[in-house]
Formats: sequence, C-alpha cells, structure tokens
Amino acid sequence: MLKSISPNILAIRFKPTIYYITFVSSSKKNNMKGIGLIVLIAVAVVGFMGCNGYNSLVKEDEVVKNAWANVQSDYQKRNDLVGNLVNTVKGAAKFEQETLTKVIEARSKATSVNLTADQLTPENIEKFQAAQGQVSSALSRLLAVVESYPDLKANQNYLQLQGQLEGIENEIRASRNTYNNTVNSYNTKVRSFPMNILGGMFGFKAKESFKADPGAEKAPKVEF
Repeated sequence: MLKSISPNILAIRFKPTIYYITFVSSSKKNNMKGIGLIVLIAVAVVGFMGCNGYNSLVKEDEVVKNAWANVQSDYQKRNDLVGNLVNTVKGAAKFEQETLTKVIEARSKATSVNLTADQLTPENIEKFQAAQGQVSSALSRLLAVVESYPDLKANQNYLQLQGQLEGIENEIRASRNTYNNTVNSYNTKVRSFPMNILGGMFGFKAKESFKADPGAEKAPKVEF
C-alpha cells in the first residue's frame, strides 16, 4: 500500500504528525517546569516560615529560662538569709527550739529541690512550690514567736535580717509573676497551630506556671 503512494504524498501525510508530536512534547515540558517552579517556591516559603517559627520558639524558651533563673536566685537568697536569721534568733535565752528546728528542716528540704528550665512539669513545679511554701510557713511561725522576746525584737542584727527578708519576699513574688507571664506567652505559642507541630518536632513542650500560695499576698513581717 505504501509503495503505491508517491514520496511527496507520504511526506505531506507524515509532516502534520511530526509537528503534532513535537508540539505536545514541548507543552508537557513547559507544564512540568511550571509545576516544578511552584513546588520550589512553596518549599522555600514553608522553609522560611519554619525557620522563623523555630527561632521564635527558641527565643521564647530562652526568656522562660531566664525568668526561672531569677526565681531560683531569689529563693536562694532567702535560704541563705534563713541561716543567718536562725543563728541570730537561737542566741536568745529559752527560745523555742522546736520552731527553729522546723525552719532548719524546711530550708534543708527546699534547697534539695532543684529544677532546670527543662524540668518545669506540673509535678516538679508542685514539689518545688510545696517545699518553698514550707519555708514560708516556718518563717512566719518564727517571726510570730519572736514577738514574745522584746530583747530579740530590739536586736539590731535581727532587725536588719528581718528587713532583708521582707524585701526578698517581695522580690520572690515579683520574679514569680514575671515567670508566670513568660510561661503564658511561651505556652500560647507552643500550643497554637502550626507551632504545635513544629514544636513537637523539635521537642518544645509546654511549661508549668506557679499557682498562688494561700496568703501569698502578704510577706512575712514583724510589727514593731
């Protein structure tokens, strides 16, 4: 059948087919290039957003760590002062030994509960707060008992330590409030979509804040 057709006719019939195939092949290549470019741009945008999101989580985490360090520092200042306060008070004649013992024991327990910023779980914060709360209660009892010792109340060393204690208690409340605010900001970000996915990938977990202590609105003080 092909032999009965002249070469010119064959050329005319094949040329549209050749051009048609060439046209379709070029169109597919252009479409693939367009899709590849879109995918590349999408990956770049997601990567940029991911980097920004990760950096913001790191920044928030560092703020929390700094706030927690301040909390620990203020509590440590109180624990250091408790030792001096006990030494001053126990020099008073017939001072209640049981009261001093409770203060010393509470201080010892509080100093044994040490947490890093990566251990701020509800259970750990509860233990830390309970231990420090026992120190506060023991100190309140100590200061109340001192009221029965006029000579001790007039002791200049005691008066100075008592004033320092009241100031430290105020600093503790302020540092705890700052810590709670930073934790709230951090938790809001780490729990929000899509940061919760990114945070989960890189180990950013929600942190626990302090709960209000009964009577925490009042620092231990002595009425002169």
